[in-house]
Amino acid sequence: MDFLELAKERYSCRSFKDKKIEKEKILKILEAARVAPTAVNFQPQRILVLDSKEKIENLSKCTPYGWGAPLVFIICYDKDVSWKRKYDLKDEGIVDASIVTTHMMFEAYSLGLGSTWVGAFDPMKIREVYNIPKNYEIVSILPVGYPSEESRPSDMHNKRNEIDSFTFYNEIK
Repeated sequence: MDFLELAKERYSCRSFKDKKIEKEKILKILEAARVAPTAVNFQPQRILVLDSKEKIENLSKCTPYGWGAPLVFIICYDKDVSWKRKYDLKDEGIVDASIVTTHMMFEAYSLGLGSTWVGAFDPMKIREVYNIPKNYEIVSILPVGYPSEESRPSDMHNKRNEIDSFTFYNEIK
């Protein structure tokens, strides 16, 4: 599938079948995370894979947005490893983890799976429930599964600004 076609078709899935995800598909999603570009190739991404019912059920203590997915990734970056820009010490780890999450979402979709990027969560509760080290910054939660028969893109899915509304050539006006 053409990348632009994939990017246009993929949507935030909020309804999943109660069907376990095959190990080979999980490994392909993790491979997409592994090959994602990161600043200076420092590869600070750290991913917690939740594939047991008990661990996934605990997610409800941290966010209401798990939608019963049979697989959940918690994507973090290690602040001790991530690259910091020398001019202002900006930590690029959040960018790296975001690129990783995006790669994972697209790979999941290419495998016939749905996902939703969840940013609405209590990071302190996740840290406590899943014993996340203090040097790991939690960036996203990615529930993944086979879309249910009811799963559809939201009404907002195809509502996009025109290119010229966000693009500038040679100077910002």
